[in-house]
Amino acid sequence: MVRVAEEQTLAPRAGRREWSALTVLVLVVVLIAVDNTVLYLAVPSMAADIAPSSTQLLWIGDIYSFVLAGLLITMGNLADRIGRKRLLLIGAGGFGVASVIAAFAPNPEILIAARVLLGVAGATLMPSTLAIIRATFLDATQRTTAIAIWAMGATAGAAVGPLVGGVLLENFWWGSVFLINVPVMVIVLVAGPILLSESRGSSALTIDVLSALLSILAIVPVVYAVKHWAGSGLDWSVPVTAAFGLIMGYVFVRRQMRLPNPLLDLSLFRMPAFSGAVAANGLAIFAFLGLLYFFSQYLQLVREYGPLKAGLAELPSTIASMVVILFIGALVARMGAGRSIGLGLSLGAVGLAGICMTVSMSSYWGLGISLVLIGLGIGIAMTLSTDAVVSAVPIERAGAASSIAETAYELGGALGIAVLGSVHLAMYHSHLNLSAGTDPSDAAIAESSLASTVADVADRVVVEHAQAAFVSAVQTTSVVAAVILAVSAVVAWRVIPSPAGCHSRYP
Repeated sequence: MVRVAEEQTLAPRAGRREWSALTVLVLVVVLIAVDNTVLYLAVPSMAADIAPSSTQLLWIGDIYSFVLAGLLITMGNLADRIGRKRLLLIGAGGFGVASVIAAFAPNPEILIAARVLLGVAGATLMPSTLAIIRATFLDATQRTTAIAIWAMGATAGAAVGPLVGGVLLENFWWGSVFLINVPVMVIVLVAGPILLSESRGSSALTIDVLSALLSILAIVPVVYAVKHWAGSGLDWSVPVTAAFGLIMGYVFVRRQMRLPNPLLDLSLFRMPAFSGAVAANGLAIFAFLGLLYFFSQYLQLVREYGPLKAGLAELPSTIASMVVILFIGALVARMGAGRSIGLGLSLGAVGLAGICMTVSMSSYWGLGISLVLIGLGIGIAMTLSTDAVVSAVPIERAGAASSIAETAYELGGALGIAVLGSVHLAMYHSHLNLSAGTDPSDAAIAESSLASTVADVADRVVVEHAQAAFVSAVQTTSVVAAVILAVSAVVAWRVIPSPAGCHSRYP
């Protein structure tokens, strides 16, 4: 525990400049998270304006996350090589330019290209923010608080993305969802050079180009497979692309084991604090984004809330994740990281079970309390698991470690939507019990989705049957997610070290 003691006693504490710098970094994180979800509401007006084909529409929605996930590991290592601040500012400039191109795209091809550029820029931003936090906040207690604020930005951005999109689209054209990026990036480019401190690893480290290519070929097909599974169902392309990605992943891992300076240091995963934290990070966002996927639909299609009201109804989880900032340091100091992460995952599981029990009630209060528990739990788990990942490595490798945390976040979110979305769809079909006299065309629409049923079916009885089936599916899916988090909580409690009276997350 010598390293722990040294960090606690010798590390300088951050001052006003460092906390001001954190504000800049959180702005970036919030914006990236918003961009992951804000586009979906804009699809109808965008489709009417530039008339993309069905294939082009899929690429417009998905290419951003494909590029982002595929480049995270490479960009995290590049940040260590050339400087995290430098890469962050380059990425901010690129993100702003790409946003303008996307907002005024005259055709689908230009919009797809702009989304590619947004993904590249986003991949430079996310690991850089975490790495800068690791290098700026050397005091362990302050670093935990800083990462709690960072994690709050990530979860809040994902949650309020649809809300922001709804407000913008009620007043402006579809391109406005991209233009909101520009003023934020201007703030980053103006304040960043003043407030952020540069940090980097060894300039002697080189980036193995083949490893970078293999990481992209490993991650992108897997992300494609799970997103296609969630959006279009299970067909031949899912196992084929997933298998290709896994094969490339195996080749990537084998190469890393032979390189003196690997792109991904696999020895880190031998540390329970690191590997357990990566898993906890991915599973926390798995449950959270999986919940948002079907819960937002439930609010609008079953409770018949408008987009703005639905967004407000989901705010308790966001606010609860913010509250975590107030007590996270005391919690981990008292319980240790592993037990605290286990507690967070347990709270998330209880909240999901609460969704199951209250989703059929007319009152909103039970749902609101359940969302608070989910927000608290996910906030605790994400904060401490992210902290554990970046704290487990030397500062000079902070970018690489941050990229691993971000990759777990992206894969966890994609898998959450795919797996829980598929469970929900299967349960919806199994609970959809229409009478024998139902019009065949109405029955076919009801079988496709609740959204189509509400929009296109005039028979109120069919709509109510579909809504009831959807509620039953929400209940089952919530239980599945709750069980996954509960098992994860037990594993985190037992696997991730929790040294008594010790703030650090690594042995």
